[in-house]
Formats: sequence, C-alpha cells, structure tokens
Amino acid sequence: MRTLFVPLAVLAMAATPALSEGSEGSEVSQASQASQTQTSAVPRPSSGRTLEPIGPLNLQGAIAMALQANPGLSSAAREQDATEAAIVQAGAWPNPTLDAQVEDLRRDNRTTTLQLSQPIELGGKRAARVTAAERARDQAASALAARRAEVRAATVTAFFEVLTAQERLRLAQDSVGLAQTGTRAAANRVAAGKVSPLEETRARVAEAGIRVELLQAEGTLRSARQQLAASWGNPSPRFTQVDGAVDQLPAMAPPHDAQARLADAPVLRQARLEVERRRALSDLEQARRVPDLTVSLGAKRVPSSEGEMGGGRRNQVVLGLSVPLPIFDTNRGNVAEALSREEKARDDLAAAELQLGTDVAQATERLRSARATAQTLQRDALPGAESAYRAATKGFELGKFSFLEALDAQRTLFQVRAQYLLALADAHRAAGELDRLLGRHGDDISLATPVAR
Repeated sequence: MRTLFVPLAVLAMAATPALSEGSEGSEVSQASQASQTQTSAVPRPSSGRTLEPIGPLNLQGAIAMALQANPGLSSAAREQDATEAAIVQAGAWPNPTLDAQVEDLRRDNRTTTLQLSQPIELGGKRAARVTAAERARDQAASALAARRAEVRAATVTAFFEVLTAQERLRLAQDSVGLAQTGTRAAANRVAAGKVSPLEETRARVAEAGIRVELLQAEGTLRSARQQLAASWGNPSPRFTQVDGAVDQLPAMAPPHDAQARLADAPVLRQARLEVERRRALSDLEQARRVPDLTVSLGAKRVPSSEGEMGGGRRNQVVLGLSVPLPIFDTNRGNVAEALSREEKARDDLAAAELQLGTDVAQATERLRSARATAQTLQRDALPGAESAYRAATKGFELGKFSFLEALDAQRTLFQVRAQYLLALADAHRAAGELDRLLGRHGDDISLATPVAR
C-alpha cells in the first residue's frame, strides 16, 4: 500500500495548486515583492525617546528629531508592517487534508483507506483577497505619509510658538528693567523732596504689574518648550533656546500650486484608497459565490474476494471530487453589504472633498489676514511706537518726562509688539494647518519670508 500511496500523494501535492488560478500566483507574488521593495525605502521612525542636545535648537534639527522619534509615526509604521504581513497571509494556498479510515476492526475483514484532499479555489478568490490586502497596505502607507505631514506641521508651529514666546519674555524683561529704573528714580525724588510719596507708590504698583506680566511670559515659554519637545517624545526639554528669525512670515502658495496640492491631499488620497479597497472587497464577495472544488486522491487496502486466486489483500486507487451545492447560502447578503459599503465610501469621498475645500479656504484666509496684519504693524505701528519709546526714555533720564509718561510709552510699544508677535504666531499656525491639510512632498523648510519693512 505504501508503494502505491506515496507517489500519488506527491503528485497531487505538486499538481493541485497549479490547477487553481493559473499564472495568477506569479503575478501576485511579483506585485507583493515590488510593493515590499518600494516601502522598504521609506525611513522608519524609531519608537525610543530622543533627547535633543543641550544648547540652541534650530528648525531643521527640530523637524529631523520629530520625524525620527515621534510616537505617532512609529505607530503608523507598525500598522504598515502589519498590512504587509496581511498580504502574505492573503496569498496563502488552502491546506490539504489527510484522512485515514478503517472499516471492520477484524483483521481478516479490515479495510483501510488513506486519502489526501486538496481544496481548489475557483472564481479568483485568492487574487481578490490579495488585491484587498494590497489596498489596505496602500492605505497604511498613505496614513503614514499623512501622519508625517501632520507631525512636521505641528513641529514647525510649535517651534515658532517657542520663538515668539522668547521674544515676549525679552520684552517683559525690558519692561521690568525700565520699571525698576523708574522706581529708583521716584524713590530718589521723594527722598530729595521734589515729589510726593504717592509718586513712588504708583511706580512700585506699576513695577508689580509688569513683574506679573514677566511671570506670565515665563510660564508661556515653558509651556511652549514642553510642547515642542513632546514632538519627539521628550517630556523634559533640554534645549536652552531656539534659533530663528522671529520677523519671518510663511509664504503664500500660488493658487495653481494650492490647487495641485489640494487634489493630492492626504485625506482625499485616503478616501480614494478606501473606495478602491471597498471595490476589491466587493469583488472578493462576488468571487465567493463560486463554489470551490475539493479533489481527493488516495489508496485503499481491502481483503481479497472469496474465490480469488492467491488470497491475501489487495490495493485500490481512490479518486474523489467534492463540490458544495449553493442552494441555501449563495453569499447574497455579503455581496449586498459589500456593494453598499462601496457606495458609502464614494459618498465619504465626496464629503471629504467638500470639507477639505472649506477648511483650506478658511486656513488660507487666516494666513492672508495674519500676514496683512503683521506687515501693517511692522510698517506703520512699530516704527512710531519705538520712536516714542526712545524719546520718552531719554527724556525721563534727563528729567524732562515723568516716569509714568515713560512707562506709558513703553507699555504702548509692548502692546504693539505683542500684537505683532500674535499676528506672526497666527500666520504660522494657519500655515501649519495648510500643511496638515494639503500634505507636503519632502521635508524642506523653505516656508518663511521676511516681513516687508
């Protein structure tokens, strides 16, 4: 029996997969290898914490650390790896089944059957499974690229938040220095009997208010530094300051460039891939309506018939073919569900296009408004406020102006400068929102243009 069964089993194992879907297997394998080669070239972020070097930090270094060690990027990369494994599983062949059967336990009448059964998928099920898994892989790769754009935009925004917070702190420190000088001058004048003690009291109250503003500026800077360091997973910032030009504004993209980026925005790319994945799942459910075959090949050891010459036992070849009859379950419900979800994905794509256009228009208008505000303040308000502040400070030192007059000029300059910094921060936030919505190609940082003076 062994001499009969083993060659037949080997022949069945070698020939059966080739009967299933022809050249489909080689095409799927080549597509999977090509996709693995393409995705292997994408740098993978590390999941460990990155400690930035102690000292000044520039924008290039902040972006590089965020793209290397952001926890969200590491999670998205793991998801892409999982979809690669799903493609391998989707292309697996059905396992064969080995059956053994014994009839009549009496030695002389015993019949032993060994049978190898191999399911054969028909209707293109394996190709449909692999196609659906590949669309899921494409979605994961698109999600990783979108996450990189989000992390980059958030890092740029956080960097300029720190930069503007540093400038606010410097202004607050200058204000405290001026207030201390005014308080000492008022105290000297009171001691000399030139002014009433009320003048010194007013100077000390004004100094206390400015010190409160200094404390608030320090708290804002600490919060901004922690937010920036969190981009690369470090809860305790090590950098001392960020280096950059605070008077730079993000550039407005040309309309044709914005339209080109709008068509390839991450959210639309994800929605289109979801439509393709749902179409592939619909094809898979359609293919599952076709019954699969099960081919069996085996050997049977039976007793010799009565009166047969030689007695003993004899071998028989067993061939079988099994086909399910799709009478009660035709997979009709799953097909209807898959088609409905495919239409839902198309509706989601249309809704995403509408919402993206609205969000991009709003972010563009915020950027345009913030740029106009910053340029107006830089051109018209700041020069006058700085000139008045210098004149009042000089006059106060010469005794021509009171401390309150100098303080009022200084506070006016502080308010104008604060408005200017707020406009700069709003512009960078709007630019970061646009980068998040539209995505970016590459990691360049050539976004800023100096404010027109």
